[in-house]
Amino acid sequence: MTNEQMLNEIREANMTYLMLAQNLIRQDKSEALFRLGMSEESADLIGALSPAQIMKIASGNMLLCRFRVDDDVVWNLLTNHSVTKVDNDATTKLHASILMSGRFAETM
Repeated sequence: MTNEQMLNEIREANMTYLMLAQNLIRQDKSEALFRLGMSEESADLIGALSPAQIMKIASGNMLLCRFRVDDDVVWNLLTNHSVTKVDNDATTKLHASILMSGRFAETM
């Protein structure tokens, strides 16, 4: 992948993320805050952006979204690669969701 291709992929990801975020925020703000892991101030700002503003912001060379999973416990639950593997996939995903939502609540 060339540098230009990578930048195009970043811009496309930014556009997709901003459009998805704006739609989620406009449909159900409290759910969007939880699902996107962002502050209410950021949600208000994204919710009010015009299409031209979204295009301008998305055209930068920095990826706007980031991984919220930053520890081994959650990664192991999501990938089901832990030593103490649980056979019920739904339980492990639920556990991961609970851990991530708790961390989101801590940041608020």
